[in-house]
Amino acid sequence: MRNINIDNIGHKPLVWLGDSRKVIRGFPKAARQRAGQELLRTQEQREPFDWKPMPTVGLGVKEIRIRVAGERRVLYLAKFAEAVYVIHAFEKKVQRTPKPDIEIGRSRFRQLMAERRTRWQTSSR
Repeated sequence: MRNINIDNIGHKPLVWLGDSRKVIRGFPKAARQRAGQELLRTQEQREPFDWKPMPTVGLGVKEIRIRVAGERRVLYLAKFAEAVYVIHAFEKKVQRTPKPDIEIGRSRFRQLMAERRTRWQTSSR
């Protein structure tokens, strides 16, 4: 994982995990714009307008709900000072979040936590 700094206007940078950026870029224009607006709010350390916690994915993970041009979701983690981590993005076709999407999010969350532990252990020596 690379070193990340908060820029001079107080925005946390976005760190894209897996294919999350590619998936969002594939959203229809209106949904992509909404995702960008909501992620900007998280970078400014504000809550998105439409979100819910996702403890089944990981502690502190939240889901942005995008209800434009269909149903889409963006899972993110913003509890660390260095960045907002975009964990997973997907189109939602049924009411319950599909198990494969929860598993992808959970796997990326665990990998992120393991990388952070390794980085902090290495830097504290």
